[in-house]
Amino acid sequence: MPKVEYVATYVWRMEDESFGGFSGIEISADGSRFTVLSDRATIRWGSVQRDAQGRIRGLELAGRAQLRDSAGKPLKPGWQGDSEGLAIAPDGTIWISFEGLTRVARHDTPDSPAQPLPRPPEFKAMQRNSSLEALAVLPDGTLLTLPERSGSLTRPFPVWRWRNGAWDQPFAIPRSGDWLAVGADIGPDGRFYLLERDFKGLLGFRTRVRRFDLSESGVSNERVLLESRPLQYDNLEGISVWHDGQGIRITLISDDNFGWLQRTELVEYRVAE
Repeated sequence: MPKVEYVATYVWRMEDESFGGFSGIEISADGSRFTVLSDRATIRWGSVQRDAQGRIRGLELAGRAQLRDSAGKPLKPGWQGDSEGLAIAPDGTIWISFEGLTRVARHDTPDSPAQPLPRPPEFKAMQRNSSLEALAVLPDGTLLTLPERSGSLTRPFPVWRWRNGAWDQPFAIPRSGDWLAVGADIGPDGRFYLLERDFKGLLGFRTRVRRFDLSESGVSNERVLLESRPLQYDNLEGISVWHDGQGIRITLISDDNFGWLQRTELVEYRVAE
């Protein structure tokens, strides 16, 4: 059985009106660098300062960029600029998934024009404001994405795969209760990690992380690694999975919705077998 330990929470603040709304995060393989995506089409990157126990003590910003469309024009927040999922391939390619105008786009650098992938008809039929929040990339460059809502409480989340220049929908992930899919990553162990959220109104947000073995035929061996209490954390929407030398480290980031009652949190857990 995996042993899941809480590491620490770091609250990130910055005097910048465009700061916040983080829906995606990628941590480098050694835990020393970060890239974060906001849901208003901005991307930031920099270095992570950690103490001797590996807990985050600071984030030093190295740069930021406004995502661009395929013509090279800056994306505006809203229908076209609702960027939600972030995945960075081993070769440095940046992949972004979007709600609103449901799509996945490639960026060679944070400043380069988007190279949008084709949109299957099913993308256009997804629920508004509930489409592609979760995005992950495999070591070979294959993309996996799934919508926040499946359309019914009893309907599994359909997983869409981009491989060899085409989309297919090879498998689905079981859905339970009111949990919605908001983030995904492929761990260094080759497993699929799914971040889910449940909103309890005045009681705030709950968070769950499920882990699956991943194969050509789909997912198996489901494990619930963590499930938070209401109000324990803020609105955790982004997940990055890496190895810290002692075990699998899970880094989560919250979307503060640009509201003064909420905050940007980075929450970390370690999973040891």
